[in-house]
Amino acid sequence: MHASFTALRQAFATARHERKARHRDIASALSISEGELLAAHAGSFAEDESPLRARRLRADWQDLVAALEPLGPVMALTRNESCVHEKVGVYREVSAQGPQRLVGLVLGGAIDLRVFYSHWRHGFAVAERLSDGAVQRSLQFFDAAGQAIHKVFMKPESDLAAYEALVARFLAEDQQPGFEPGEAWREPTPTPDARVDVAAFRAEWASLRDTHDFFGLLRRHGLSRTQALRLAEPRFAQPVAPSSAQELLSRAAQEGVSLMVFVGNPGMIQIHSGPVNKVAMMGPWINVLDPGFNLHLREDHIAAAWLVRKPTVDGLVCSLELFDAEGRTIAMLFGERKPGQAERCDWRNLLESLVEGAPEAVPC
Repeated sequence: MHASFTALRQAFATARHERKARHRDIASALSISEGELLAAHAGSFAEDESPLRARRLRADWQDLVAALEPLGPVMALTRNESCVHEKVGVYREVSAQGPQRLVGLVLGGAIDLRVFYSHWRHGFAVAERLSDGAVQRSLQFFDAAGQAIHKVFMKPESDLAAYEALVARFLAEDQQPGFEPGEAWREPTPTPDARVDVAAFRAEWASLRDTHDFFGLLRRHGLSRTQALRLAEPRFAQPVAPSSAQELLSRAAQEGVSLMVFVGNPGMIQIHSGPVNKVAMMGPWINVLDPGFNLHLREDHIAAAWLVRKPTVDGLVCSLELFDAEGRTIAMLFGERKPGQAERCDWRNLLESLVEGAPEAVPC
């Protein structure tokens, strides 16, 4: 086994040096997960094998996330197959709910997270010497299959001593390289359309009082999200062009409309709240390139886009929701608002303009 770990480390070093390839792409080329690639760098090995070192962390995820605040400003990264969401800020107001503390929140401003710890399996403190000689330090967390859930990257203004103290506190006893990957999480099989009580489902949607109640509505009826949008009343869900994402972000930047951008995976949802300024296309990627917030979205992965309207005690809350060819959520975009506030008129008007031939105007 050690010979195979050596080969993985050397392949990684070659790909980084010759092609500047990203970790995720190197792992894919080696037919392993990104988590397995990092795990191959645990333990002791010759310095010339790889520029990267990984130290395995204990699975005390809730306490570890709660201990991140002393690091100061860091970059939080959450992604899925089609979208990368990067925010700079401090981890504040960290909490975990439920009997086993499996649902977590980070609510302290720029870093805004919803954490689902039941999916967290592996964590590493990573140090990589880059081509310019600088050392990039991070904390990286993965699911049972080795798929990335969340990453925390140190910035020049981060507290390095606090980082090392945190790593020492949460260092695992087992520092042997590798791990046995488990099965990737899969969405439950939805109820076939013919067995759905569509009238009851539509009545419950019309009676929603909070956007968070939508998840319970899907569970009660055994629906996937895209299935629910197909079966919904047209006044609550309308398909729009996949190109609507680029149009919406570009116009939001031009018109100064503040957004909430949700990107996630089974173990994490990361949220940006505020304006976007610089929107640029680079090949298939829609990019937001702002100080403190970067978004990288594969437009060619958007198989379906929907304008979704949910009733709440504060009035309708409307969103643009993006899905890939397998029906997985890529990203969701809302107008910036807090509970107790009505939806912004500038957001509502921008979103409604994406619908061609809307059957009726939705007043703001």
